[in-house]
Amino acid sequence: MLKNVRLSAPSRPVSALLLVAASLLFSTAQAADSSLFRALAPDTADLTQYRWQHRPVVLFAPSATDAHYLQQIEMLKDHQDALAERDIIVFSDTSPADKGQLRSQLQPKGFEMVLVGKDGGMKLRETTPLSAEALLSTIDRMPMRQAKTD
Repeated sequence: MLKNVRLSAPSRPVSALLLVAASLLFSTAQAADSSLFRALAPDTADLTQYRWQHRPVVLFAPSATDAHYLQQIEMLKDHQDALAERDIIVFSDTSPADKGQLRSQLQPKGFEMVLVGKDGGMKLRETTPLSAEALLSTIDRMPMRQAKTD
């Protein structure tokens, strides 16, 4: 015959330790995420500070809940290592009401993705989500990328 056995709840120090560990893991994941994925400040007039160092991808959408925007972000997040390897930074402007300077210059209609090369030139402009594979393939065909992989 089995006796009823009552398991004690974890002690408070153990619970606190687990909570701290979970918080650290979450904040580390957010920090890694935020290094590749960033909000585009409305006062950003150009991306010259990234020239020769990064390949900015700018996502414009009418809102952060736009279906095309969410689909594009999901596709890119599934390939973060490949994006980082190619020095990509993804900027998002999901608030047309903020009247961002880059939004005013490029005048996107609805969802739009813009790839800027390391030289600062616009390399690609799409109005529908683009697979990460297609984006990476486009970058891999660029002369600077080919020179780096040789």
